Order: sequence, then structure tokens, then C-alpha cells
Amino acid sequence: MRAWRAALHQDPELSGEELRTREKVLQALRELGIPTTTFPGSLYGVLGLIGERTAGPVVALRADMDALPVEEATDLPFRSRRPGTMHACGHDVHMAALLGAALILSRQPRALGGPVKLIFQPSEEDGTVGGALPLIQRGALERPTVDYVVGQHVDPSLPLGSVGWGIGPFMAAADEFRITVRGRGGHASSPQQGPDAILVAAEIVTGLQALVSRVRDPTEPVVVSVGSIHGGTRHNILPEVVVLVGTVRTVSAATRDLMERTLKQRVRAIAASLGARARVDYRRGYPPLINPGPATRTVVRALEVELGRSSVVPVERPLMGAEDFARYLEKVPGTFLRLGVGVPGRSASLHSAGFAPEERAMVVGAATLAAAAVGLQRSGR
Repeated sequence: MRAWRAALHQDPELSGEELRTREKVLQALRELGIPTTTFPGSLYGVLGLIGERTAGPVVALRADMDALPVEEATDLPFRSRRPGTMHACGHDVHMAALLGAALILSRQPRALGGPVKLIFQPSEEDGTVGGALPLIQRGALERPTVDYVVGQHVDPSLPLGSVGWGIGPFMAAADEFRITVRGRGGHASSPQQGPDAILVAAEIVTGLQALVSRVRDPTEPVVVSVGSIHGGTRHNILPEVVVLVGTVRTVSAATRDLMERTLKQRVRAIAASLGARARVDYRRGYPPLINPGPATRTVVRALEVELGRSSVVPVERPLMGAEDFARYLEKVPGTFLRLGVGVPGRSASLHSAGFAPEERAMVVGAATLAAAAVGLQRSGR
């Protein structure tokens, strides 16, 4: 796993560009004697299949493959060789752990209670279509038909060696909005000739937070954030157009609908009250990730045997980040887990230039995936 992780980490590729990553995964699976399937075009996913002729439930295990546009700032001996690109979200660890699980399961065929499908998925970081949906549309959950699916993600908020689990909403839906405010351009010394698009945009940024504090149910987690504001060229010119881009995170379908509807209404009302116009383009991204109870409990019992009860910890609140693993759980039961990589005083956050999970996490990750697969197969027979 060290060798696999190092090779993947030092040659990261962004969403939709994972050609060399695919070749590394294919080479590793060939060395393990595991048959593989790839896809034509630029969908760089890889499927592997262990125990094809084994009778019993089919469990799919998934790892994501893509990196982020981040300049690495670690001291790893295998740090990224590609300027401006880095595995800053731990997908190198995910792939190495899945390959480790594949090694475990392929060498212990008598432990299997059915086939195990390996899904190496591209484009998770894409945030809109993603990679899970195209793989599903091209049959990743078929031939053989998958009965359960399991995935995991590194989590620096959990201690190294632990695995976090939860039932119900586990991660948020991620939607994107783009607001185009149109006012009247002119000299900054004469704002009364407005409307001033920058002032309107500022009122919109503030007004959006009232959706969280006064519109949604206070027991429902919601995040509304504006991440980008563009407008103007110099200090003494009022621009005609200002563009705001942001995200809405929710964990239920009803609240998701409510936030989309009321955000559009609020933005247009604020703009109109100041004499301006606003266009709202709202695009839905990944759905909420909902862990079903029966499959999750089965996996937890298997992990308590494999790792010990103290290492398998319940996570009480959903993470407001998003994951397109939710697409698989919309089709088949399963669960998504959090792989603890936190070390006190030494853990950088996800998506940061210094993120470098310790290699010991790969051992726990491989054992977690292998134990989850066997546990689900035994319970489903």
C-alpha cells in the first residue's frame, strides 16, 4: 500500500483527467490477478471483480481517484511532481486502501460469501455531474447486480485508527447559485444616479443569511455561503454588473426545495427594492448522502469485531460537505464511513496544501472495507 499510495500521490490528476491514475490502478489489479473493466472515452473509471463465481450477495467497494488544484506544501518524500495539483483530499489513501482490501479478499477466497466488485471512480471533486452517476449509467452496479455498496473518506477530525459511522443524513446536498446583479454604471462620486450594483450585491449577501436564521426549520442543518464576488474595475467607477457565486448545503429534500425557492425570491426582492435587477441561476449538485439503518448496523457489527468497539465511533451530526457516493445509495443499500486520520497537533484540514494522512490509516482503511464486504455478505445469505 505504501508503494501504491506513493505512486498515486506524486502523480495527481484533476477530475476528468485521470488517465495515468487509471493505468496505475489497472497495473496493480493485474498484479493481484483481478479481472478489470474500463470504459471508452474520457470516463477513466476502473471496475475489478473478485470471486465472480462465488454464490451470494454482491458487495461493491468504492474509492475515488481525482486530485485538487492545490500547490502541495508537505515534506513527503513522494510529494506531488505536478505543480498546482495535489491529492489534498486523501483520494490517494482511498485508492491504496481499496487495493489493500482487494489483496486481502483475493488471497482469502473462502472468506467470501459472494462476489466483491471494486469501483475506482473518477471526478468526485467535480461537484456537479461527478463520476458516480456516469459509472452507474454505464452499468457499474450491474453484471453482476450489486446488492450493497460501501465507501469511506478520510477525516482529520476523527483520531487515527478510528472509523466513524452514522445512520440517516450523513453528508449534505451541494447546490450552486450564480446571481447576476444589474444596476447602472457611472462615476463613484454620483451614486444617487444608481442603482449601485455593488451596494445591491452587498445587501444580497447579508440578506441570504436570513434564509438560514428565519426561513428554515432551526432543527435542520443548512449552510448558505457566497464564495465569489466579481464587479468593478477601479476605485472611482460604479460597475453596471456584479456577479456572486455561492453554495447551499442541505440534508433533506424538503429543505432543499425550500432553500432554492426562497433564495430566488429573496434575491429578486432585495434587488427590486433598490431599483436593480437580479438573475438567479441555480444548479443542483450532489444529493444528500443518507445511510440506511440495516446495512450500516451490519457493517458496524463487523467492524467492531475487526477493529474493536472503541475504534468504531458514532458520528452524531451530518457533515455539511458533499459526496457523490450518495448516487450509489440512491440505487442500492449500503453505507459510507469516515476513516480517522487525525493526529493531535499534526493534522491539516481537507483541501489544504499541508494535508498528509499518516500511512497507518491505509491499514485500517483496507481492513474496514474487507470486513464490511464479508459482514454484509454473511448477513445477506
